[in-house]
Amino acid sequence: MGIKTALPAAELGLYSLVLSGALAYAGRGLLEASQDGAHRKAFRESVRPGWEYIGRKMDVADFEWVMWFTSFRNVIIFALSGHVLFAKLCTMVAPQLRSWMYAVYGALAVMGTMGPWYLLLLLGHCVGLYVASLLGQPWLCLGLGLASLASFKMDPLISWQSGFVAGTFDLQEVLFHGGSSFTVLRCTSFALESCAHPDRHYSLADLLKYNFYLPFFFFGPIMTFDRFHAQVSQVEPVRREGELWHIRAQAGLSVVAIMAVDIFFHFFYILTIPSDLKFANRLPDSALAGLAYSNLVYDWVKAAVLFGVVNTVACLDHLDPPQPPKCITALYVFAETHFDRGINDWLCKYVYNHIGGEHSTVIPELAATVATFAITTLWLGPCDIVYLWSFLNCFGSLLPAQPSLSGWGPFEHPQALQVHMS
Repeated sequence: MGIKTALPAAELGLYSLVLSGALAYAGRGLLEASQDGAHRKAFRESVRPGWEYIGRKMDVADFEWVMWFTSFRNVIIFALSGHVLFAKLCTMVAPQLRSWMYAVYGALAVMGTMGPWYLLLLLGHCVGLYVASLLGQPWLCLGLGLASLASFKMDPLISWQSGFVAGTFDLQEVLFHGGSSFTVLRCTSFALESCAHPDRHYSLADLLKYNFYLPFFFFGPIMTFDRFHAQVSQVEPVRREGELWHIRAQAGLSVVAIMAVDIFFHFFYILTIPSDLKFANRLPDSALAGLAYSNLVYDWVKAAVLFGVVNTVACLDHLDPPQPPKCITALYVFAETHFDRGINDWLCKYVYNHIGGEHSTVIPELAATVATFAITTLWLGPCDIVYLWSFLNCFGSLLPAQPSLSGWGPFEHPQALQVHMS
């Protein structure tokens, strides 16, 4: 088994104090750099008007974040608020029908956002994997699921399928890839669970309720079908003591994180400064260190905000969703380097643990790890940089971290293959 060592409280406090001081010093350098570079010609494309009343422009280099919290913000708020409202009414009036309400509302929201042809395209993939599940062959379900996923990741099929989406708007491509890819993973989970439990007789309606749950539809996280079905099928769900307080706290943290990122984008330009290498080379070492640290943590903050918002809604619906990613700077052992915990659970359950068995011998462990990273490569979109990333991580993870420990390789637990899949 792996060994985790916790820092003593005194050392942890000292570490936090030193880190806070270093970040404050680096932040001062970044603030001065952003003030000096705000009017540079190289910054004009990615620094736009922002808080004009205090004379600060905004870093708009990350178009997704800007779209989510400017023009697309009202759509997100309207859609999720409608989901929460109808879910509450249905739970009060007819709790046995709440899973149907989730599916109908989600399907209508997807159709309103992406158009009816996109909805029909996804229904085609759902029906295909449902039919495969009726044959009871797990290898066929997994193979068809991977083929469906490949059709959204590789040309010419991806170009052909994207032609079914009518109209154009800024986040269309992001929503197309997100909704399609997560749909395939959910349908594959349904098919494999149906094969594993033929006595439960899951229907196509169960698959549609699972897939079109709106908070998870476009961006995840992934809940495996068995967990989702068990939780959403509770006729009279009961909240645990203190659960509402936890939901409020989670919602509050998401709001604070959104405000913090907005402040960063107006005062530090952490995404725009690296695009001008000539300017970045003139920065002091402390500012460069702060810039590198900020860019390292930013991806985690972005994912934490996204998952935090949808997880809050899911908790209001009496679900227990996968937790947000753990902060990169709080990772101490290899087994904790998870990013998207939902996809990690999916990979572990259907690929890594299925092939690797007890993870006690070399050949099954090698096959399980290679297969997992092969599917990860497909999920991220095959290209040279992804091939290189997968190769280095795959065979780097197979090197024994502690040869004296029992087992083989660095994994502390069968569930501990953690894959960064942002």
